[in-house]
Amino acid sequence: MSDSGVVTVPASLRRRLDIEPGDKLRWSTDDDGNLTVEIVRQRYGAFEDFEPVPMGGDGSETHDVTGHGNDPAFTEDP
Repeated sequence: MSDSGVVTVPASLRRRLDIEPGDKLRWSTDDDGNLTVEIVRQRYGAFEDFEPVPMGGDGSETHDVTGHGNDPAFTEDP
């Protein structure tokens, strides 16, 4: 560990555990001081394999998903 607290995970361990850039490591300890590390997969391009979901129309419309549909401050008119 470096003076600033940076930890290096050895390449052999990254390969064995399939840890890639963008993944996060969640560190925790129990009451006995045992350390556990959970790999949280947050890889870049994580949604590349997902198919788009049709929202209706020809794709030029916007869809209110935030609940501001009746607020005059949020209008679709230019």
